[in-house]
Amino acid sequence: MDKIFDDLHIFEMANNHQGSVEHGLRIIEAAARLAHEHGVRAAVKFQFRELDSFIHPDARGRGDIQHIPRFESTRLDEGQFRRLVEATRSAGLVTVATPFDEPSVGLCQALGVEIIKVASCSATDWPLLEEIAAAGKPVIASTGGLAMAEIDNLVTFLHKRVPALAIMHCVSLYPTPPERHALNFMARMVRRYPYVDIGYSGHEAPANTDVVMVAVAKGARLLERHFGVATDEISLNRYSMDPDQAGRWLAAAQRARAIAGADDEKHVGQAERESLLQLQRGVFARRAIARGEVIQAEDVFFAMPCREGQLASGPFGQYRARFVASRDYAENEAVFEQAREDPYTALRGILHDARGLLYEAGIALGDDISIEVSHHYGLDRFRETGCVLINSINREYCNKFLIMMPGQSHPHHKHRLKEETFHMLWGDLEVDLEGNVIQLRPGDKLLIERDQMHAFHSRQGCIFAEISTRSIRSDSYYADETIARMDPLERKTLVDGW
Repeated sequence: MDKIFDDLHIFEMANNHQGSVEHGLRIIEAAARLAHEHGVRAAVKFQFRELDSFIHPDARGRGDIQHIPRFESTRLDEGQFRRLVEATRSAGLVTVATPFDEPSVGLCQALGVEIIKVASCSATDWPLLEEIAAAGKPVIASTGGLAMAEIDNLVTFLHKRVPALAIMHCVSLYPTPPERHALNFMARMVRRYPYVDIGYSGHEAPANTDVVMVAVAKGARLLERHFGVATDEISLNRYSMDPDQAGRWLAAAQRARAIAGADDEKHVGQAERESLLQLQRGVFARRAIARGEVIQAEDVFFAMPCREGQLASGPFGQYRARFVASRDYAENEAVFEQAREDPYTALRGILHDARGLLYEAGIALGDDISIEVSHHYGLDRFRETGCVLINSINREYCNKFLIMMPGQSHPHHKHRLKEETFHMLWGDLEVDLEGNVIQLRPGDKLLIERDQMHAFHSRQGCIFAEISTRSIRSDSYYADETIARMDPLERKTLVDGW
């Protein structure tokens, strides 16, 4: 379920099938062709309404009430929708449907629709939301016309009740003017709801490809547009794309992803390094330096060009007095040396990374703290085993913050005096509690009682609070005999501050 929304492109058929199964099949065929041509994951989305109960008896047949003529003229029965859903599945596309009433949720179940979509107009319809949540399917919810407090309510209600959740930024103006897209608000939702996928459901003019590129750059994980096929008899509305426009839309989204990068890392290649190296200053001997001498600032000067492998001015200034000549250097000769390894260098890198995760998570701890770097198998293996503990309060009650690096584990141990509760703040954490593996997401809490053996691991890195009774440094009993024989200060490095 974790990947069901990744880079999903949803073609919203809505009523563009015009009440015709054959025309609906043409739309599905066009969507499948585009998905194949562009190599993307795609879905076709339907709209389900039980019109006999959805429309009040007094309103049936009324041409003066908005939407009713369109709904009634494009009615399809269950068997007809089944043909369309099965054709979508046979074409290798994901099936999505928006139910506008409770019976239509049942139709989603009966037809085996994979994802249920909540329309913006239904995002505060709590009887319908309860029915959708009970269906047990992944849910996408649009947020057109909703204030932040209403979106908070929607996310809070759904994200613990459904197996996977995506929230779509949407502006319910058809078509949406350029100045009303509010894509910075979507970026705010990305930050506000890190535990759900955020997407963009667009209603801009169908020829517009700028908006989708900005949406991708702002963090949209999935995209949706109204889609149809025009014929001599059928014309599309002002916000539905035809296949040519949809192809340009898909290509624009792919360009934006390429520009934004495959992930949130910065990948520095050899060509970029070589380009910068040409402008960096290298370290050169100001005088003859003998092998074994500690190289001091007065012994060198900085000048370009800096050659591959040569010591540059930056590292020399950062690690001054940690360079020892491995050979004799003549005056004006380029210096090729590496900084001497010492525990301080590794420790500083660990603290920088830990503080960086706090910045990324938006968590401020203040200065009245102490830091413990736990390295159960040594600092050189810290990245695989260990954690950074921030001690905030330790009275009769204790509050700590634990920072785990990506891919890092903490080994099995227990406490005899301390009872603790983990409160997840950011990232992911897998806890092995007495053999029971528990996945924690932000907001989750887990009680660990005295004498319960536990270990934990983070895939992407995490920060969690540990709220406990008073913490005593000697009250950790490890299952690994190698760790158990250590004095606590052999497996910890204590730091007064950053």
